Amino acid sequence: MRYLITGGAGFVGSHLADVLVARGDEVLVLDDLSTGNVENIADALASGRAEFVEGSVCDMDQVDECMEWADACFHLASAVGVKLIVQRSVDSLSRSVRGAQVVTEGAHRLGCRLLFASTSEIYGKNGSSALTEQSDRILGPPSIARWSYSTAKAFGEAIALGYHRELEADTVVARLFNTVGPRQTGSYGMVLPRFVGQAIADEDLTVYGDGSQSRCFSHVYDTTRALVMLMDEEGARGTAFNIGKSTEITILELAETVIERTESSSGIQMVPYEEAYGEGFEELGRRRPDTTAIEQMTGWRSTRGIEEAIDDVAAFERTRAASDVLPTSNGTVVKFDEGSVADPLVDA
Repeated sequence: MRYLITGGAGFVGSHLADVLVARGDEVLVLDDLSTGNVENIADALASGRAEFVEGSVCDMDQVDECMEWADACFHLASAVGVKLIVQRSVDSLSRSVRGAQVVTEGAHRLGCRLLFASTSEIYGKNGSSALTEQSDRILGPPSIARWSYSTAKAFGEAIALGYHRELEADTVVARLFNTVGPRQTGSYGMVLPRFVGQAIADEDLTVYGDGSQSRCFSHVYDTTRALVMLMDEEGARGTAFNIGKSTEITILELAETVIERTESSSGIQMVPYEEAYGEGFEELGRRRPDTTAIEQMTGWRSTRGIEEAIDDVAAFERTRAASDVLPTSNGTVVKFDEGSVADPLVDA
């Protein structure tokens, strides 16, 4: 099979590329490198089964060219992290909406199966004990920048599922709950890599708010396995599925566990939300997924806990620090040419 991964040089996308390459598939990564990093897909590119195109999912001609090559598309390209979304809400909203429409239309027109990666942000402030795919969305006012991301992803879901319902397009939606693991960056507000980085440097871990807010963290290896299983499952067409782990942990407990697992001498510093994100930020008390639907459809189960995720992130960060490899939006650019082997180009 030939798979197009939009946003494939990012955290989840790069791990997905590794999984597909390892099982013998061919992969084409389309990424504008605004938050992705070519270093993330170095192993996939070295395998000879993956190629890379630097470009935007808002460019219809480029998306169509990539889609013509592919049998199926994982649409992962999106703004990442609460911090980035709050600071650049207009750009995040505009690119997400435009990209979803271009990719969904292109996939349908060219007969390419599409998995649209959505988010637990869809549920907004709904703090029910276990969120099913049919749980209500509860959002704050449009004046709160955070909800622009939920709105944009809801539009993407509506387009993907609407194309299936009205035009019989081959689409499926996956709602990701707090995926964590190696290659994730803390630059955009992601809590685990930020905590691990601070712990390794023996700096105080900064916990926003009072730390009582809870989350359920899913290891990226579990998440990517779920994505592949949904893509392969014909019965998943036209449906949305939660992907995540149901075990809750408070952010304060997470900080304490990170310090313990990394054997750090760090302390914990509480930081008000207003200081971290500015005025008008809304935090969520809890968000826990019900994953019954994907378990029944595919047999998928989450198998890794938060301790393993912390250990893997710490090992990655230490290895990267030792090799002096730092995250960057620059790297070797490979131009896609249908039927050819990827050729490295000199960076401009």
